[in-house]
Amino acid sequence: MPALVPTDFVGRVTWLGLNDDRAVGLGNRAVETLDLRFQGPVGESRNGLTRASCSRVVSQYPKGSEIKNTRQLCLMSAEELAEIGAGMSVEALAPALLSVSVLLEGIPDFTHIPPGSRLVSQAGAAICVDMENRPCHLPAKGIEAVMPGKGGLFKAAAKGRRGVTGWVEREGLLRVGDALRLHVPEQRAWVQ
Repeated sequence: MPALVPTDFVGRVTWLGLNDDRAVGLGNRAVETLDLRFQGPVGESRNGLTRASCSRVVSQYPKGSEIKNTRQLCLMSAEELAEIGAGMSVEALAPALLSVSVLLEGIPDFTHIPPGSRLVSQAGAAICVDMENRPCHLPAKGIEAVMPGKGGLFKAAAKGRRGVTGWVEREGLLRVGDALRLHVPEQRAWVQ
C-alpha cells in the first residue's frame, strides 16, 4: 500500500530562479529550466547534500553543525506572493527578491501543505517538501533597495504565506509551464 497519495491538486510552474552566489545577495535570477540533481539545482549556490545548520534548527543542533540539506529549494505560490504584496501595499512583488526557486499557481493554502508531501512533474522530477519556510528579515534589504519604505513590511505580510522548503528526491529537468502534482502522506493529523 502506498504511503503517499496523489491528489487532484496540480500546480503550474510560473517562474524559476537560481542564486549564483549567496555571498553577493539573496536575490535569484530568472531561468527557464532547473536541472534538479540530488544535491539540488545545478548552479544554485545553496546546493549540496549537506549544509551548515542555521538558527531555524538551533533547538536540535549547535549552529554551524553539518546536517542534511533539506533547504535546497524555496517553493512559493503565486497566489500567496500576491497576498504578501497586497499586505505590503505594493502592486507586485518579484519572486527574485525573495530567493524563490519555484513559483507555482493552483495549489490552495500552499504554505501549509503537509511536510513530507511530494511535488512530482509530469516528466518525473520530484521534490520532497521539508516544512514551512518561515519569513525572516533577510529579504527586507533587497526589497528596500527597489521599493523604498517597503522592506520592513515583508516579515509580517509574509507570515503564513512564505511557502515551503524542499529537496530533490528524483532528478530531472523542471521547466516554466510544467505541472507539479501534489502527493500527500496518507496519515491522520497528529493529536497532541
